[in-house]
Amino acid sequence: MMATCHCSRCRKVGASTFVIVGREHFRLLGGDGSIATYAPEAGYLFARNFCSNCGSALGEMTGDAPSFPIPANCFDDPLDLVVACHEFVDEKPEWLPICDDAKQFARHPQKA
Repeated sequence: MMATCHCSRCRKVGASTFVIVGREHFRLLGGDGSIATYAPEAGYLFARNFCSNCGSALGEMTGDAPSFPIPANCFDDPLDLVVACHEFVDEKPEWLPICDDAKQFARHPQKA
């Protein structure tokens, strides 16, 4: 699934659109020694991983959740996905319009 987060954290690292990846489908091929982690503030669920060599945002791949977000811009190959939802729209700045009909959530989507 692809989603866009409008929280200030995601916007500041330039990684607002992300793909939710199931841990069982993820395999890190190399560079694990270069992954650094930034712990989340209260109210946010995920720690942030980034490359300590180039600074690229890597999502939250080092946690233990069964699924986690990876910024869509990390993928080299085309993705056959469209944005399914927007989260943290209560933090979205006025200059950033939402231009699709995907579901919108004020904060993290809640499981029913």
